Parts: sequence; C-alpha cells; structure tokens
Amino acid sequence: MYKWILGIGALILTRKIGLAILGFAIGSLIDQYQQASKNGQSGPGPAQDPFEFYRRQSSMYDLPTMLMALSAAVMKADGKVLRIELDFVKSFFSAQFGKQFNATHLQTLRQFLDAPSIPLQEICHDIRNRMTQEVRVQLVHYLFGIAKADGDVGTAELNVISRIATMLGIPAVEFESLRNMFYRNVDSDYKILGVDEKATDDEVKKAYRKMAVAHHPDKVAHMGEEYLKGAKEKFQQIQDAYEAIKKRRGIK
Repeated sequence: MYKWILGIGALILTRKIGLAILGFAIGSLIDQYQQASKNGQSGPGPAQDPFEFYRRQSSMYDLPTMLMALSAAVMKADGKVLRIELDFVKSFFSAQFGKQFNATHLQTLRQFLDAPSIPLQEICHDIRNRMTQEVRVQLVHYLFGIAKADGDVGTAELNVISRIATMLGIPAVEFESLRNMFYRNVDSDYKILGVDEKATDDEVKKAYRKMAVAHHPDKVAHMGEEYLKGAKEKFQQIQDAYEAIKKRRGIK
C-alpha cells in the first residue's frame, strides 16, 4: 500500500519521475517490513547460519540490515561493544530512517553482534552492486564515526574498516583520505587530497578540484540527512586541508 501512496504522492507533488520511483522503492521497504512484522519474523535461531540470516533479513530491510551488519563488525572489532558506540549507531539510524527505525532493527544489530562471524565478503559484494562509489565512501566515513565515538580509532577497528573498504571497492587514495580525517598529523592535509608533500602547487590545486567534485554533498543528497551530514563533514575537511596547504605554501 505504502509503495503506491509514496510513489504516486511524490509524482503528484514534484512532477519528477525520479522522485516518484524513489518514493515507490521506500514504500516497498515499508510494506515489506510491516508484512514481516505481521508474520512474526525476527532474528536467527542459535544454529542458523549468519549469511542465511542476512539473506533473509535483507529481503525485509535491505539497506538498514546491511548497515547493521557492517556496524556490528566495527563495534566488536576490539573485543568490546561500548555504549557510546551503540548510541552513535542509534543516532545515525534514527536520523536516517526516522520512525521506521525501531526495536526490531536493534534486535537485528544484536544478532550480528552475537554471531561468531559476519559474512563481510558477501555483504560487501551485495552493497557494491547496489550503491554508487560516492555512497560507499560515505558508508566508510560512517564506520570510522563508530570507531571514533569513544575518542580513539583502535588498530583492530582500523583493520576491520580497511578490509570492508577494500571489499567495497573503495580506491586506496579515497581510503587514505578518510583515514587521515581521523588520524591527523603533519602529512594528513596532503593525504586528504591524495597527494604528498612533494607535489607541485598545480598538482595540489588539481587534486583539490578533483576531490571537491568527487565528494560534493549533492552526490549523496538522495540518501538521507545522515549521509548528507557525513558528506558535508568530509567536504569541509577537504576544504580545510586545501586552505592549510595554501597558507603553508603561500598559494594564492
């Protein structure tokens, strides 16, 4: 029912086919979720394979379940799940999915946290097929946010995020840019732009323009407020890194 309401409603209000299709897709997820709730479907039993649970859940929740799986992988990377990390995840999902985020989603997160392993390869392959690179980069930015929630990104957390980024097909230069937003040092400004200190002024300018275009917030505006927030933060850090280099070098 909701898929028709949101799809037709978006078409009437905006006269844009793209938004109507998006409304239809979101409505379909709502319908699937409500149907699953009526059927009493929940998490996996203790003997159920985690990947089978993921496949079953992804047909109901799609994007939220995929994000829950990756969130859980980062949260338990260092052997302990902190309340502040859980609060960060809850805040993100609440802002991203609104009223559709509820206790069932948290139960899904708990199932992944309790699972002896998470099928990251399969999940990342699925995400890679469904999302653009710009959105995948923002997803990695979100995962770094979880790791940084307690004030420090540990080695184990960094290793898990690095693995996920590789499996998501994130280019090395993009990952280094993200990593250095959370590990600032004398080289960080250059690494954020994807160049080194030996780069010429023209190379620095070219790298800045390339990063600014690639990570402009408009590229992920359709994904929701929290993705847009992360994109704006990254875009601002690119701006700040460039300004710092310009000041250091006296570039006009």
